[in-house]
Amino acid sequence: MKANEPTTSRPSEDRRQVKARRTRDALAEAAVALVLERGLGDVTVEAIAERADVTRRTFSRHFAGKEDAALDFTRSDGARINAALRERPADEPPLLAYRRAVAEWLADRDTPAWHHRPQLRELYAAVDREPTLFAAYERIRVDAQDESVRIIADRLGTDPARDIRPEVVVGAAAGVLTAALRTWARGEGPDAEDLADLVARSYDALIGEAARSAATSDLASRE
Repeated sequence: MKANEPTTSRPSEDRRQVKARRTRDALAEAAVALVLERGLGDVTVEAIAERADVTRRTFSRHFAGKEDAALDFTRSDGARINAALRERPADEPPLLAYRRAVAEWLADRDTPAWHHRPQLRELYAAVDREPTLFAAYERIRVDAQDESVRIIADRLGTDPARDIRPEVVVGAAAGVLTAALRTWARGEGPDAEDLADLVARSYDALIGEAARSAATSDLASRE
């Protein structure tokens, strides 16, 4: 290396990022396991850190609280859906683009969505039972949807503060996904419905109802 040649710390930075990601994942998995074992009220941050074999201070570098840790999978999945949405063809209608981004997330076997992991159905069900867990889930969901609105607005070349379409599309599309997830979480036993199939049927139901409403409205306007 020449004396004046700049050095790079990229490899060490990458290693730190990988280590941080692994630590975050270990904390999230510990939080999920403990919440399902004990119930949210009987879980402490200290217990999560101990289960993940890290310090309380390390936990605080990654999460604001036990609810955020237990629901980190929803944040990751929201980010992956938005990443897929950014890559959809520019000429796809926004609702179809969102639906296909969700389908891509569900079909990804290289990095499977969290719903493939054991007991995640129980955790989704716990969100409805635990007010603080539900509140944390809602914050994460809203953040993901706000990003989706920005992506859809860029696709449409519009300002979401002036044009209601991006908010409407995301509200409808994300609402369908949320409804499917809640229905899936209520399923029981080995015959419980596959989430990907349920999501597909849910989007079909939305499109069918919208088409029927449009046809009815058109007929009424002609009378």
